[in-house]
Amino acid sequence: MTQRFYPAVLERGEGEVIAVWFPDFPGCVAAATDQQAAIAKAQDALAAAVQATAERDEPLPAPSAFQDVEVPDDTDFIALIAIPATLPNPSERVNVYLPKALIERMDRSATEMGMSRSSLVGFAVSRLLEGSPAAAMALAKRRK
Repeated sequence: MTQRFYPAVLERGEGEVIAVWFPDFPGCVAAATDQQAAIAKAQDALAAAVQATAERDEPLPAPSAFQDVEVPDDTDFIALIAIPATLPNPSERVNVYLPKALIERMDRSATEMGMSRSSLVGFAVSRLLEGSPAAAMALAKRRK
């Protein structure tokens, strides 16, 4: 998966809180009472912001260069760090032709698992491809 590293500003907040904010994602903030937890929460907040941006079909901003980040004078600045963000893997529509009986079985299974048809197909293909090629070929031969 492709990653980008976004600058994050760590600053001291009220009551021993360490706050983290991202210049490239206004409103994306995290806070905790210790540095480790603040950074972990910042990673989660950044992942959610990246996902929300992708779901709105908006382009992700390019990460700002550290020298371009402006920290307001009224903050108790601690550090400027880079937080990694895994870029979303967009879906693409594909058309496949399958026997009706197989589609009906897929739909029943998907419903039982609380999934959509597309999710079930993606899950099944991912599982098949994660296994060994020899096992996939043996399974295909048994199905003939």
